[in-house]
Amino acid sequence: MSFTDHLPLTLRDAAAFMRAELAPFPGRVNVMLRALLTSAIVIVTSLTLEVPELPLSLLVVFYVTQSNVVVTQLIGLLFMIGSTLAIGLSILLLKFTFDYPLLRIVFSSAVFFASVYLMRVLKIGVVFFIVAIVVIYVQTFVDQTDQAELLIRAVLWVWVAVNYPIALTLLINSLLLPAEPQRQLDAEIRRQLLAVDGHLTFQIDGGKAPAPITSHDVQRGALTLQKLLKFAAMRDKRYRQTQAWHLALIATVTRLHLGALELSARGQRLTAAQGRALHTLREHSRALTIALADSARYRIAPMSVPETDSLTDAAAGMERALQALSDFYERGEAVSKPPAEAPMIANDAWRNPAYARFSLKTLLAVLVSYVFYNAADWPGVHTIMLTCLIVALPSLGASTQRALLRVAGALNGSALALGVVVFVIPQLDTVVGLLLMALAVAAFAAWIAAGSERISYAGVQLLFTFSLAVLGRFGPTTNLTEIRDRMVGILLGVGIATFVQLAFWREGEGDALRQSLANMLRSISGLIRARSNGAIADAQQQLQTWTILSDCEAMLARVALEPDWQEGERPDLTVRAQTVLAQAREIMLASNALHDGLHTSFDERADRVSGETVSALRGVVEQAAARLDRYADGLSASPPDARRPDPIALPDHVADATVRTYVHRLVSEVSALPAWDFAVSRADTARGLPRYD
Repeated sequence: MSFTDHLPLTLRDAAAFMRAELAPFPGRVNVMLRALLTSAIVIVTSLTLEVPELPLSLLVVFYVTQSNVVVTQLIGLLFMIGSTLAIGLSILLLKFTFDYPLLRIVFSSAVFFASVYLMRVLKIGVVFFIVAIVVIYVQTFVDQTDQAELLIRAVLWVWVAVNYPIALTLLINSLLLPAEPQRQLDAEIRRQLLAVDGHLTFQIDGGKAPAPITSHDVQRGALTLQKLLKFAAMRDKRYRQTQAWHLALIATVTRLHLGALELSARGQRLTAAQGRALHTLREHSRALTIALADSARYRIAPMSVPETDSLTDAAAGMERALQALSDFYERGEAVSKPPAEAPMIANDAWRNPAYARFSLKTLLAVLVSYVFYNAADWPGVHTIMLTCLIVALPSLGASTQRALLRVAGALNGSALALGVVVFVIPQLDTVVGLLLMALAVAAFAAWIAAGSERISYAGVQLLFTFSLAVLGRFGPTTNLTEIRDRMVGILLGVGIATFVQLAFWREGEGDALRQSLANMLRSISGLIRARSNGAIADAQQQLQTWTILSDCEAMLARVALEPDWQEGERPDLTVRAQTVLAQAREIMLASNALHDGLHTSFDERADRVSGETVSALRGVVEQAAARLDRYADGLSASPPDARRPDPIALPDHVADATVRTYVHRLVSEVSALPAWDFAVSRADTARGLPRYD
């Protein structure tokens, strides 16, 4: 029995979450090393040349260092543009309003409001995020000095402290440790093909079982490949010219990955025919790996499947995907295009009042913080204003998530800084010791920052809080009040921002989540109906549905964090959405197994199944799809009124046991969708009845 078995359930869940989030994955070490190397150079440079604002420089390094060189260069360029524009506007404002505090606040507020508005409506909103945060940051300089020359010098040093780390980051990411998206794409395709090969080998030869593949693995793998292809096309024109081929390749690899998941669920002993089918499939899969490594064309001979059962049907579906890829050039099979790029400016940028309300709420929170900061005459808590902007995100759930990560990172950074100031710094007598101590913390923070979106910002905040307390001066510090002040400022900022967002024009995503779930179910209903667009186009359609499902999961994670005054509704919404997502995933898997068993279209199985049976099966499948559409319509209604789908009776004259198994699995999963009616749910809960009966 492990130590975690003795912990309460919530602590065990937290421990499992942290183990999963801190586990290594391909590319994480590379990101950490790039951030660490750049941080080391920045620390040495700033301390040697006495460049102020070292914590800000390290913060910029972590923001700009991304998973690959394309995103790093894009973010670096936007940061340079944003910081230059911000510093220019700040100096211009100070020139005309330095002697008039009221005008300075009014004009700074106007610039801040416009920047936050543009941050919401423009695709390059990060530029105006930089403008907004610098405009607010500069106000803290004005409150600390009444000498214009010192103020301008401090503002110009901010520009230096932001831009020279960006230049170093771009240099290191481009030359020393480049993470090219083309290589990452090839490596991820090889990794997934090796996983498929491992499962095929285990099915054929036995031996040590490979790492299990889950539906979440298939989903994450598909999304990763699509993102990497997008970045590779931005980086290399050859990928733009061959994007259709790569989309077909990604769809095929995802189909193989899903097929490996289906095969891993079969624990039966192989017959001779099944063994031959899997052996041929493995050889064709390996041929694809070799062709990709040699940049050669992929050609295979067609494979026939002599018998029909659940295992060989799954293998046949994988084989058809490989065969379609082999015939791609000759047949010119249609491949759906990637989703269109989002426009540079939101379509409703000048009509939707939500953008102006969001900007006004953020400005109100910042002004309240500014009044408190000056009224209390407490310069150490100036992070209160920055926090109000940093946690300002379009929805309450996203803002709460960012606030939690900021507080968690700040608490851990403050704890590390406190330990270092008390126990380590008094023992240091060289710059080398200070550097090694700082880099140890930077490595830990970089590892967290290189993780998923669920924890990455906590790593950035950990480093910033630690460096503010320990590296904010050009020498060792023993002032513990700075650590306290930074933490107080962050907590107050989170509290003020949360209160303002809850009190005025709340922006939740509960209704948007229901609409997204409905769209996802409609997409799945399209997968359920008989398909005849070709193996690659079908796989591409599945790929797009995985993307929609992933977007719903991300939105659900934000909705679950939304604070709510009405007890019970938010948890109820979260549980129902989780149930719908889980069932949607099972329906997709059942649909895929069904179409594999029926060889993609009913006609291909007509020699083994009578015409009457084919017609009956078509009717059952259409009923399942129609019930899913009806459920989606009820889910998207306001108020929602999605009834649990009625069971579907299978035709009695379908004698084929394998076919009955496929269809029964599909209709059972569709019928397991939960009823979604809040009024009924609350009444049932009050009477002690189950919610989903």
